[in-house]
Formats: sequence, C-alpha cells, structure tokens
Amino acid sequence: MPHRLPPPTPEEGRLFRSLFSAYPDALLLVDAQGLIARANPAAALLLGYELAELVGLPVDALVPDSIRPRHAAYRGAYGMSPKPRPMGTQLELTARRKDGSEVMVEIALSPLQDDGLPYVVAAIRGIAGYPRVQQALQQARYSEYIAKLARLAVDTRDPQALLSQVPRIAAEGMQAETAVVWLLEPNRLEFRLAAGVGLGGAEVEGRRLPNRPDTPAGFVVAEGKPVLVSDYARETRFKVPPDYLQRGLVSGLAVPLSDRGSIVGTLAVRSREARRFGDDELRFLDSLSSLLATSLQRAQTEEQLSHAQRMESVGQLTGGIAHDFNNLLTVIQGNLQVLEFEPQVADEPRLQQMLGAATRAAKRGAELTGKLLAFSRRQRLVPTRVEPALLLRSLADMLHRTLDERVQIVVDAAEACPGCRADPGQLESALLNIAINARDAMPEGGTLSFACRPCRRVPTELAAELGEAAAADDGFVEISVSDTGHGMSEAVRDRAFEPFFTTKEAGRGTGLGLSTVYGFAKQSNGAVVIDSAPGTGTRVTLYLPRFDAPGRAEARGVAPAVLAPGLRVTVVEDDPEVLAVCRSFLLALKCEVTAHSSAEAALAALERAEPVDLLLSDVILGAGMRGTELARRATALRPALAVLLMSGYSSEAMVGDSSAGLPWELLRKPYSREELSEAMVRAVTAAPATAASSPPG
Repeated sequence: MPHRLPPPTPEEGRLFRSLFSAYPDALLLVDAQGLIARANPAAALLLGYELAELVGLPVDALVPDSIRPRHAAYRGAYGMSPKPRPMGTQLELTARRKDGSEVMVEIALSPLQDDGLPYVVAAIRGIAGYPRVQQALQQARYSEYIAKLARLAVDTRDPQALLSQVPRIAAEGMQAETAVVWLLEPNRLEFRLAAGVGLGGAEVEGRRLPNRPDTPAGFVVAEGKPVLVSDYARETRFKVPPDYLQRGLVSGLAVPLSDRGSIVGTLAVRSREARRFGDDELRFLDSLSSLLATSLQRAQTEEQLSHAQRMESVGQLTGGIAHDFNNLLTVIQGNLQVLEFEPQVADEPRLQQMLGAATRAAKRGAELTGKLLAFSRRQRLVPTRVEPALLLRSLADMLHRTLDERVQIVVDAAEACPGCRADPGQLESALLNIAINARDAMPEGGTLSFACRPCRRVPTELAAELGEAAAADDGFVEISVSDTGHGMSEAVRDRAFEPFFTTKEAGRGTGLGLSTVYGFAKQSNGAVVIDSAPGTGTRVTLYLPRFDAPGRAEARGVAPAVLAPGLRVTVVEDDPEVLAVCRSFLLALKCEVTAHSSAEAALAALERAEPVDLLLSDVILGAGMRGTELARRATALRPALAVLLMSGYSSEAMVGDSSAGLPWELLRKPYSREELSEAMVRAVTAAPATAASSPPG
C-alpha cells in the first residue's frame, strides 16, 4: 500500500494542491516501494493516462521493457542513497506511455526523506524542450537531401531529369506545399515554368510570364538576392497572384539561380504555414539552387564544347558548389559534434543513436564533395603517402552507389599492401577513369575487380621506361582494375593511350580517359600497362613507387594529437555560423580565442601588441583580402607566428594563390574538432621555435 502524506492545514492543502496541479512539467510523487502516490494533470497528459489511473501504478510501468531491469537496479541503488538530481545535468530517458508508444524525456528527482517523508518527487519534461538538438537534426536532414541531389547531379546526364527532381526535393525536405523553378528565356524578357510540384491555378509547367519586378519571380531577379515572404496577404513589394491566396498559401521563400554571375531563374517554395521559413531553410534552398544552377551550366557547356573541353565542365560543376556546400557541412558536423558532448545527451543511447545517424548523413555529404573534387582536380601533382587498400575500398563504395546494379564490384586489397607515393586526388581520378571504361565495356553487366599488392619485379617491357628504378626489388606497388567485358583487339590496345582515341559512339566518350591515366603514371615516376584480348576482358595495371622515404606525411603521423592549454589563437572567418563552430572547437581545446570576420580587422589587431601564437584563417574571405595574403603580411610582421589556413574551395578556385606550394598548413572543410586540433599541432610545430608572437620593437 502506498504511504499517505500527513494531513496539511486546510489553507496549506489548497495551496500545495494548486501548485502541484498547475505545474507545467509532469510531477509524480513516488513512495519507497516504487508506487505512484500522486500525479498532476501534466503527467497524465504526457503519459497518456487518466489521472486516477496513475495513482497506485508502479513507476516501472512507465519504463520501456528493454531497459526495465536496468531501471529497477538504478531505482534500488537510488533508494539506498537518495539525493537531488536537477534537470540539465544528467541524461535523457525514454518513457513508456499507456498505449505502448514511447516519448523521450528528461527527469529531475527530489527526495523528501530529509523532511521525514518517504517519497521522491519526479519532474518529467519532454525532449522537445531542447531546441538545439532538434535544430541540429533538422540541419542534418537538409544535408541528406542536398547529398541526394548531389548524387543525382553526378549520376544523370539529362538536365531535364535533374530539373524535375529539384522542386520535389525542396518541397519534401522543407515540408512545403509548393515548389517551382522558373527559368529565364535567352532573351531575358520572359520566364518559363520549367518544373514544379503542388502546382495549381494558373501555374502549369511550360507556362511563360513576363520578367517584370512586380511579379514574384521578376522581383527576385530584380533584387538579385533571396526574398522571404512572411504573409502573402500583406505583401506589397510585388503583385501576389490571386490563386496563391485562394490555395491558402501564406508564406514563401525564393532564391535566384545564378550562372557565372548572371541570374538565369528562380527556385521558390511556398507554405500554408505562417513564418514557415528561417535561416536554415534559406541555406538549404540556396544550396539546392547552387547545385541546380551549376548542373544546368554543365549541360549547356557540354553542348558547346569539344571532347577535350567536356572534362572541364565537371570541374566547373564541382568547383561552383564546393565552398558553400563545405561551409554548410562544417556548420552541421561541428554542431552535431558539440551536441555529442552536451551533458543532457552524452549518456543517452537513443539520442546518441539519432545524433550518430545525423553525423553519418553529414559525413556522406562531405565524402560526396570530396569525390567530386578528386574527380575534377586539375593541379600540379602533390605526391604524398597513399594507402592503396583504403583508397580502393573507398572508391568501390562510391561506385556501388553510382554504377549499374548489374555490375558486381570486387576488391582484393590486403591490409599489408605498402603505401605508394602519388597525388591521392589524381590517383583516384585515374582509377575512376579506368572504372568508367570498364563499365562501358560491360553493357549487360559483369564483374569489376580492384586489386593492389607489392610488386616484387616490374614487367620486362617496362624496364626501359622506368630506367634504374625498374631494377630495384620491391620498389613499386601494383594497382589493377579488371573487367569481364568484350576486351580489346591488338590494334585498339596499341592506341588506347593516344589522346582523343576512342571506340565509343559519338557523344559517349572524349578519348581522354586513358591518356590522362598514362600521363599521371608517367608524371608519378611510374607506368601503366593494358592486358586485353577480344572476349577475355581487360586488365589495366598501374605501377607506382613505394613510399619509403620519410617526408611530411610520415611526420604528421607522429605529431602529438593534443594541444597545450592556453594557446592564443586569432581566428578569421567571414561566415558567422562557421566561425561559431570553429570558436566552439577552439574553446573546447582550451585555447584563448580572438575572432574576426575580415582579414583587414585581423591584420589591424596583429599590428598591436597583444601576443598571438597561431593565426587560423579561411582562405576566401568575401570581397576583401584573402587569407593567404593575410598570412603573408602577418608573418612578415611577426616571423614567429604559426599559421593554419582553412578552405572549402576546390584547388582551381585557389590557383591564384598557388595553393599547392603554400608554406603553411591547409585544413580542408568540413573538419572535425580532432582534425582541427591535429592541424593546429602541425602548424605550431612547423613555426619557428620562439616565444609568443608579437610585433617587433
């Protein structure tokens, strides 16, 4: 039987009953046997019971079956030594409702034993009280949709197919009723409704409207920036079509589609909810528009360029989206990592599982951007240590999602395979070129095999080509790509490495794939050979030098992973949300942080006498001075200053800075806190070993 409270005075009884009933959190008064003595209306509402049903109910009935034994043990231990546990300092739990459904909650415990009462008051609050968690999960959800569109942009060669998917992804991702793409006609006098979902009234695909600033799409073009509408009924900046109001549309968001600095259309979403769109939705829609605009640009460029120029269009596509996409991913991944260590989520398995899924989605987006940049990178080779086994598995994972399902992919890569010396991006691009040729040789499907192993002795026919290096034992790593396709005749095999030579039909190939592989192998001090015959498939083998000499890559492997506390860091980042993530990481690393949004402000601060140990700067800083120029001026002013640069751009966008030969450490976005820490250690280690940097004199 549950214990009974001592009778209060009538006035006290009314007061305490009113407080207990009116309290907004769910309250349960639990006795020493684990039975509920009293409950308030908020508890009945949260847990799905009638108020009278909760009285006398074992509190264990509110715990999911999967964790009930663990909860009983915890309750027993707590009963032996009860103590207050406020909200916000412990973990979140899952409560079982009467209908069997579960709700994520946080619980505070207040024992009354010190007052002579054998009870514990449990205050229960739903997880919706933590908006940062919900916001991070929503951002990760947007990231997943962006990655989905990016995969489509890579896979499809039909711009109309991609165009038709963008409104669907926008509406589904933002849970909006309507999404449309308007494209400007070449004369820029009219719009054409190119694609849409949730259309109604006068909106029909293919319809044309004049490009005037008093129309919704024309106003976006005239403004040249995103346009947010909080209430169409009160909108005065342009004429709202009557059917918007007839269909119950209340709020809207539209962004311009830009092609090489020129606006070519708009992407808009509309909702029946008031104030539906905020900063997260704006970034999401802007990223979709960037992907769509660069994809349309690619299609148009491919129609105009020759075979050799078609490879350039892929670089334009990836370079155009890399910076914004990587900044977005930096914010998402950074905030998710911060949340992982929040006290209220760190020890809750289910919430950790949700955050883990969100983190994996963001990482898939980062991996996709990395694959695109690796495919399109055009820079002088920067050889470093590459682990072939890891590279082949990563490449196979990407191809699993992009190749015909009838193509089976096999990887034979021993962990003991030694590292080779090569530019990792160029090596991956070369292997991807070979894999694409292999896929085309198997139109009905087949097996695509990747393998790597140490090469004891290179083939005799390569001895003259490789010179003295061919005579050394174990001097090379062998990486091969094989297919079960139709194979090559001797005449075709002899010309396979010739530029512009192709056996594919018009429009299917540039004839540059294997020639670029050959050039890469030669430039890497290696070689490539083809073994093929009609009906027996093809095997392309790269021979690359083993990585044996100690160099920068190996030095990185032994760098300490932890920074000394108190490192004084000046960070320069023009994106406020990326800056917030970076600042949070630095504070977690126990650094003293000074932040600036421009290179000019940072340089002015460095000219003063405050000591600084490390300059951490983005490379591209809006319209002002670049991070590379800031680094040059800062180190000229303070020779002892350590410098770490960050960038989400492709190498082409940084070519004006000769990024491959920069004397400072470069950290690619998006990055984790651990990657930032390791890069900072390398930068500090590489700086002159002097006292904290301050202006001379």
